[in-house]
Amino acid sequence: MNKYFDIKDKVYDVTEKYPELIEVLAAAGFENLKNDMMRKTMGRAISLEMALKSKSINVEVFEMQLVEAIERKNTMSDNNGVVRNMNENARTSVKGILPCPVRMQFIESFEKFVESQDYEINYNLNAASMGMEVIEKEILDAKSEEDLSDIYMSAGFNLFFDKKYMGRFRDKGIFVDFRQGKLNKSLDNGMISLKDPKGEYSIIGVVPAIFIVNKDMLKGREMPTSWEDLFKPEFENSIALPTADLDMFNAIMLGIYSKYGREGVEALGRGLLKSMHPAQMVKSGGRKDLDTPAVSIMPYFFSKTIKENSNMTVVWPKDGAIISPVFLLTKKKNYENSKALIDFLFSNEVANILGADGKFPQTNPEYDNKLEDNQNFLWAGWDFIHSNDIGKILNDTEKWFYGKTE
Repeated sequence: MNKYFDIKDKVYDVTEKYPELIEVLAAAGFENLKNDMMRKTMGRAISLEMALKSKSINVEVFEMQLVEAIERKNTMSDNNGVVRNMNENARTSVKGILPCPVRMQFIESFEKFVESQDYEINYNLNAASMGMEVIEKEILDAKSEEDLSDIYMSAGFNLFFDKKYMGRFRDKGIFVDFRQGKLNKSLDNGMISLKDPKGEYSIIGVVPAIFIVNKDMLKGREMPTSWEDLFKPEFENSIALPTADLDMFNAIMLGIYSKYGREGVEALGRGLLKSMHPAQMVKSGGRKDLDTPAVSIMPYFFSKTIKENSNMTVVWPKDGAIISPVFLLTKKKNYENSKALIDFLFSNEVANILGADGKFPQTNPEYDNKLEDNQNFLWAGWDFIHSNDIGKILNDTEKWFYGKTE
């Protein structure tokens, strides 16, 4: 249940209130909704839920996509999608970029927490689809730790490790990982550990990148089961990547480079057919034209939208799903005032919200990530991150990916 509409409402009523959903529904197969007369007649006769079920569309997941479309539209008039509170007497502060599919659920829980406290908390929580400009500007303009918020919550290797951004403060002992003990066993084991050995940065969850393969577009090629398979010449001009999603794109570049070097990055670049939003990648699955990708690289979350018995199949790469971590940076200074908020962000309640039923795996040790033993991850590792200029690597890999030689 969301705050905008009831899934049992008539299609006409929902699209009349939120006309931006007409295009979303049309792209999912309801082309007749673009005809206003058809929308008024047929739309009044069937509920949104029944319409989706008639095309075997996952109702719960598609509802999230509709909500995301509404909120994306709203961001044009609600201060760029930022939920904020600014009070000069606040005792602690947090800035964050939130994944769109779980943003509203998190904000609802977060605001209840804030109301339960007997002191002011400054916060600025932006939608991931609106970019990181708010956090970037604050970090870039900061002269000292006094100019930084007490807590940052966001994905982004570039933002948190580039020397011109947070990298300037990395080695000054400003940030501390206050979470004690081991992390979730699926993300802290003999094969992978997201626990920062320097005790500076926390990771609260990850966004895994997997493949959605359009079997109809393979045209005799073997099913790719690994990142290495995508480097093969037969997959040139056959792959869709979310290049506009810089967090995910940078994570993919860093993961590929850390394991397969420049050659792997260049080979993956040769495979690029187009850049698409993950929802668009899923919707293109039924098409068979020359512009349809054979393989779409996308966040694991969107695999929930794949219909059973369709021409699309989900592949978890055997060399590991590349992960884009969601970092939590907490300043050591002012910890006493920030402690309750930090504990909340590490809580089971937040893990259950951000986890999206296991599609965004969480590091909370009590959360069930619902992963099989063979669902492993490709992660550059802390040694690699701490010993390299990540900003430079990301700049270089972008050039190599697009075939730029300068």
